[in-house]
Order: sequence, then C-alpha cells, then structure tokens
Amino acid sequence: MSLFDLTGRVAIITGSSRGIGKAIAEAMAEQGAKVVISSRKQDACDETAAEINAKHGEGTAVAIAANISAKEALQHLVDETRRQLGRIDILVCNAASNPYYGPMAGIEDDQFRKILENNVIANHWLISMVAPEMLEREKGSIVIVSSIGGLTSSTVIGAYNISKAADFQLARNLAAEFGPKGVRVNCIAPGLVKTDFARALWENPDTLKMVTRGTPLRRIGEPREIAGAAVYLASDASTFMTGQAMIVDGGSTIGVGL
Repeated sequence: MSLFDLTGRVAIITGSSRGIGKAIAEAMAEQGAKVVISSRKQDACDETAAEINAKHGEGTAVAIAANISAKEALQHLVDETRRQLGRIDILVCNAASNPYYGPMAGIEDDQFRKILENNVIANHWLISMVAPEMLEREKGSIVIVSSIGGLTSSTVIGAYNISKAADFQLARNLAAEFGPKGVRVNCIAPGLVKTDFARALWENPDTLKMVTRGTPLRRIGEPREIAGAAVYLASDASTFMTGQAMIVDGGSTIGVGL
C-alpha cells in the first residue's frame, strides 16, 4: 500500500466548496478517502460533492453545510458526519474569514472579534468535537490551514495574520496534549494562492508584482499545490510529524537575495 493511501478513512474539510478546501477534498478522494464537503451554503456543498462523486463514485463525498461562526452548526456537522459515515479519521480546519483590509488602526472591534472567532476559536470548537473518538482509537490527524501571514507582518491584513499566528500555537499545544494517544495536529502555511478568498491581494497588480518579485518561483500558487501537503499530513506518510507547520509558498518566506 502507498504511504499516502487514505482508503477507508473519513475526512471533514471545512471551507471545501471552493478554493484550497475543494482542492484538498478532491486530492483526498483520489487517495480513497470519503470526504465531507462543508461551507456556509448547502447548494455550493452539493455541487462540489456531486463533482467528486461523478469522478470517484457515489458516496465518496457527502455535503453538510455549516457556518463556522455557530458552535451548534459545527456540532451538527460532526454529528451528521458520524450518522452518515460512521466515524471521523481526518479533520482539516480550512475555513476562515477576513472582513477587513487595511491598517490595524482602522479595524472595528466587531471585525477583529469575528476574525479571531472564525479563524481560531471555531477551530478549537471543531477539534474539541472530533478529538475524543480519535483519542479513543489512538489514531487520527488534524490539519489546520494557517498562512505564512502568521510568520510575517502586513500593513493591510494584520488582524488576519494575528489569527493565523494563533493557529500555529493552537496546533503546538494540541499536539502536546494529544500526542501520547497517537493523534497528530499540524498546520499548513500557504503563501499567496489564487483563490476567491485572496482575490483582494492577487487582483491588485502592485501587490501581485511585489509578492512575485520576492518569490523564488516568481508566481503565486494554485489551490491544487496546497492539497498534496494536506494528503501527506493526513496519511501514514507523516506518522512521526506533529505540532509542525509546513510552509508551501513558492519560497517567498526565504526572500530573494542579491
């Protein structure tokens, strides 16, 4: 068997009706996993699940909408996954929000609070809901999609970066707590990727030029280029890896020297 084989495993991927989350769901389905497609709108989830089922067979993907802002909606996501698929082996916390673009001095309290609640607290809630069964089985993988923003600074997405830095620490703490029972928690830190979520950055020609000029690969990423890291972290290929952050950014965080 391949180290990356996910046959027989069930994965919940939040924010998976499009972008990076959708690419992760597609890649995990290709490796044999049953995947739960989840985002705010049921019709968008249904559409993505139908695409995956058409390619990999009916029942490969199920669609369960959930708003990460609502704890009860996340509990429904977990309960319904168990009802339909029987178990949860993999959790990918990918969904996030960023309602503010600008300097920290201009952010409203409600905007800052929403960023922290959706990008950090919601992950904590969802992990707390799925972890008990993983700990009981002494096997499971939790992946948080953070960002290189959590490692750097920004004059326009500072609050978002703060939330993503917190996700790194969330993974480290939970890795320490869950490790004795064989449950792993890791982060992926993508660079700028061509998604609707990041459109405000890559559609701005000045920002795009600035980012790509300092990136060794001289381009931004595509969603599918993040998916392989998620498959690795979910699979037996990474059974000795926990509490870590995989940076997938085209080299942008290393900079380009003279």
